[in-house]
Amino acid sequence: MEERPETELISIPATPRASTPGILTPAGLRSPRGVPKEAAGGGSTKSWTPTSFISPRFLSPIGTPVKRVLINMKGYLEEVGHLTKLNPQDAWLPITESRNGNAHYAAFHNLNAGVGFQALVLPVAFSFLGWSWGIVSLIIAYLWQLYTLWILVQLHEAVPGKRYNRYVELAQAAFGERLGVWLALFPTVYLSAGTATALILVGGETMKLFFQIVCGPLCQSNPLTTVEWYLVFTSLCIVLSQLPNLNSIAGLSLLGAVTAITYSTMVWVLSVSQQRPPSISYEPLALPSLTASLFSVFNALGIIAFAFRGHNLVLEIQATIPSTFKKPAHVPMWRGAKVAYFFIAICLFPVAIGGYWAYGNLMPSGGMLNALFAFHSRDIPRGLLAVTFLLVVFNCLSSFQIYSMPVFDSFEAGYTSRTNRPCSIWVRSGFRVFYGFISLLIGVALPFLSSLAGLLGGLTLPVTFAYPCFMWVLIKKPTKYTFNWYFNWILGWLGIAFSLAFSLGGIWSMVNTGIKLKFFKPN
Repeated sequence: MEERPETELISIPATPRASTPGILTPAGLRSPRGVPKEAAGGGSTKSWTPTSFISPRFLSPIGTPVKRVLINMKGYLEEVGHLTKLNPQDAWLPITESRNGNAHYAAFHNLNAGVGFQALVLPVAFSFLGWSWGIVSLIIAYLWQLYTLWILVQLHEAVPGKRYNRYVELAQAAFGERLGVWLALFPTVYLSAGTATALILVGGETMKLFFQIVCGPLCQSNPLTTVEWYLVFTSLCIVLSQLPNLNSIAGLSLLGAVTAITYSTMVWVLSVSQQRPPSISYEPLALPSLTASLFSVFNALGIIAFAFRGHNLVLEIQATIPSTFKKPAHVPMWRGAKVAYFFIAICLFPVAIGGYWAYGNLMPSGGMLNALFAFHSRDIPRGLLAVTFLLVVFNCLSSFQIYSMPVFDSFEAGYTSRTNRPCSIWVRSGFRVFYGFISLLIGVALPFLSSLAGLLGGLTLPVTFAYPCFMWVLIKKPTKYTFNWYFNWILGWLGIAFSLAFSLGGIWSMVNTGIKLKFFKPN
């Protein structure tokens, strides 16, 4: 057997914690945790692995039966994977509780996390940017986030025997224990909570529109207010959030992926198949001052950045896939991610381009659903329109679960660290009910989807576009002043600069409500 380089070998630490008994997850799989490589006493240059003694030179004088047994043992040890120090807490938390994922689960989760209601707001960004800059910005953002996605998948097991199961853990490995938490914890939690809030806004308003379509003008029942629809949607989210861990919501992610692809296609097809409004224009919206125009462009670019979400969940999704020497987790993860982002592209680009072609600068600030209802509610069959809105509701319910899972994991990690025992079903349920209603309160206080999307895109942009580039340089340590080194540093600092600009644009758009897009209604 050819010896591995020292950087790929794992030595068994001599500390008492190395003998921590294995903890079995509900799926019957171990919950591995990494062990930092320690130098053997005296600064030895070679490390030992369980299979290093089973080499052709060692086996040559041994008879065939014994040789076969040793080879089988070697294969078994390689199949099991690295000997790592296990952390019992991992078997108690929603992200790492179950490790029976695969490429199909990875595709479902990535697609559910990567496409959804944010695609419906993309034509709003185009109304500020116009055709050329809108399409160019969308293409650049797609290629950029695809590259950083590949980085995160590769860095999940950058250190042999160690799996970075959460975005914050990888940030700590790259930036240091304290700085990593400061840099990564706020934007990832804000992205999860902000997305959940936006999902409540979209889901509640879509349920209201669905009711209006189904009920019709002759309905005699007293309709619920918008806030009451938010409450109905939040209650449904809380009920579904009782599923215990990330793998247990794979079916919901599949439902969310299918519904996202279906309604994205239906929305742009229905929009472009109808007659365009007579007063439509494709000139970027004219605003009263240069400052207003500049901040509006920043807000529009923030909306595009927010459309490419899901990087805060990549490591968590990969953590649910078993990993061994022969079958590392990054192989099925990248296979599933490529499939997911192919479908994401065929959802986002037609919605953005088709929606802007259909409505131009008359696009309401609420996005495609509001435009479809406002301009074509009488032209499109009620049943078809109702099915489209119902699919959006199902997708929002599914997306809420996967984006909330890291927050649930953080709540339970704090509890288990203090009590040294897993959460009971009542504690776990209480955390999820509390989170759902906090998101509802934020949604009621900030009911501005397009502005909220721009602000979310700006504040969380480093998670998707900047931090992975810095992490690659700090962990992989490419040779200084090479193309790889320069490329990642430049992308990282550009991401930070864009984050500041887009955040200012989002804040400006929320504060200056008087120059926000007007909700146009047909005459």
